[in-house]
Amino acid sequence: MYLTSLNNEKVKYWEKLQQKKYRDQENLFLVEDEHLVSEALKTNLVKEIITVDDSINYNVPTYVVTKDIMKKLSNQVTSTNVIAVCYKLKAKEINGNIIILDDIQDPGNLGTILRSAVAFKFPSVILSNNSVDVYNPKVIRASEGMIFHLNIIRCDLIEFLTNLDKKYTKITTSVTMGEDIKKIKCDNYAIVIGNEGNGVSKEVSSLCDKKAYIKMNSSCESLNAGVSASILMYEANYE
Repeated sequence: MYLTSLNNEKVKYWEKLQQKKYRDQENLFLVEDEHLVSEALKTNLVKEIITVDDSINYNVPTYVVTKDIMKKLSNQVTSTNVIAVCYKLKAKEINGNIIILDDIQDPGNLGTILRSAVAFKFPSVILSNNSVDVYNPKVIRASEGMIFHLNIIRCDLIEFLTNLDKKYTKITTSVTMGEDIKKIKCDNYAIVIGNEGNGVSKEVSSLCDKKAYIKMNSSCESLNAGVSASILMYEANYE
């Protein structure tokens, strides 16, 4: 189907999905660029494709639009050639290592953590209710499409940690009281990463079994959440 008007109701509908409240209401989100759309298509979560190129068969309902429409729908400075309208991921049963995020706010940090979770075999990501929206376009881009290869659950962390299977060792971070992460060995990791400014809340920290730190040059006081989470997941899974 070809669409040429910026005022088309379908175009207006897609544009609304740039806002979180409409993503939540419709249970849909937008994914831009060929690579990210390719990752989405592997998961059967694509509802429809919006493109300026009618030469490609995506095997899903496809709308060919003008460059002006694409520019209107794109969140990037240079608009893309293809956008996928995707269904949100459904939460699955937790299996394997877990990374738990306590009020992460920066989209770039969350995207980095999602990408590293796939790289370092942490298939489940648990987000606190106050964490940044996982379907924020900046999160999706920073994840390089790895969002589609994870089990992502948003919930109350106190309730989640309280009821977590005893086979998991719950590990949070501490610069002053922590143990070198390389020395903490267990079968099932549940690593908690805190808010960029305030760290892990006292309530969440009190529910953890161990505290870990990352050895670093004394000239550097701390690492950002994305880097810290990536290092901890790597050290947990690779000797």
